[in-house]
Amino acid sequence: MHNTIAIVMSEVFLRRLTPALASFSSRQLDFRIHSIHRPMTEIGDLLHETKPSGLISEWLPQKADDLLSFDLRIPHIMVGTHKQFDQVLTVDADDLAIGREAALALSHVGMRTFGCLGNSTPYSDLRIEGFKSQASDRGTPFSVHCESGFEELRYSESIHNPSKEMNDWLVGLEKPCGIFATHDPLGRFLCSACSRLGIKVPDEVVVVGANNDPLVCDLSYPNLSSVSIPWQKYGQFVGQSMSDMLFSKLKLGNRCHLIPPSGVELRHSANHLAVKDRMLRRAMAFLTERLREPISIGKLCDELKIPRRVLERKFTKIYECTPWEMLCQLRVNLAKKMLIDSGCSVGEISELCCFNDPERMAVVFKRLTGKPPSSFRK
Repeated sequence: MHNTIAIVMSEVFLRRLTPALASFSSRQLDFRIHSIHRPMTEIGDLLHETKPSGLISEWLPQKADDLLSFDLRIPHIMVGTHKQFDQVLTVDADDLAIGREAALALSHVGMRTFGCLGNSTPYSDLRIEGFKSQASDRGTPFSVHCESGFEELRYSESIHNPSKEMNDWLVGLEKPCGIFATHDPLGRFLCSACSRLGIKVPDEVVVVGANNDPLVCDLSYPNLSSVSIPWQKYGQFVGQSMSDMLFSKLKLGNRCHLIPPSGVELRHSANHLAVKDRMLRRAMAFLTERLREPISIGKLCDELKIPRRVLERKFTKIYECTPWEMLCQLRVNLAKKMLIDSGCSVGEISELCCFNDPERMAVVFKRLTGKPPSSFRK
């Protein structure tokens, strides 16, 4: 006998989770989809009429309280919020970690002045808080602007025009500047605003968004760099948790589970080519193209025909690390992505990323991330 699971969410969130949830349809879970943009009275009537065995819903302002008021008394998972509710398991991306990841990415492409563009939503505020904490640790100056006007737009729309305050903010920023837009539509909007003002991306302003949505990032000009959220892992956790609550009778409510980001997908809006120093651009290109090769910093210096001490001074001035430390960080970023997105073992990943030994990779991971490699696989 199949268990009917009602899904009440937007098409955007459903598109993210469907590939992972699809595998659970063969495990006696029959998903029925209802758009969260329907009137809540209609949704309530549908849920009481169909009597689902479980509910997966998206948190949206004003909608969540209505859903909870239906008192369905079935396993309920709510995605997209850090909040905790009685008898409900909530699941969300780790927004503080997303902000920190964006700040690190902007540091790694040589930015020393930062900005944040938010939209005054709970997730945006948390991402800015994470960004600030990482920037503060490095003593990097930053400023924040929050732009309203997106509330009535669907996720992929781009109709809103920048406010005078936002234009003044962009013009007044010290250049070059790295700006974190707290989700991808804001990042696309930011790139468009810069273009109208004659500000070059990524030459003067480097932009990183969040969510890594191909629909937005690949259709932006320039293509938008973005913090990746492992939606496959996210959806797998939601599907497995619902299965556990139904079949194993586990009580997983009254808590929130956070999914960490899986790194940054660098596209044209943020890359090492934005650094003015031609020697550093060549050095970064050499390193990023050979992460899976057993290269040495001596070989890099030979390629550039530059003394090691001179190159180290250049790296320390712009990136605040040595070339070797940068190579380790780039390899850790690659390994993190493989740990989350691939089925390779830790040993295989250590070989592919040229750590050559799982124990050595673990030491470097712990030093740079504060966590062991295994923590990125949970």
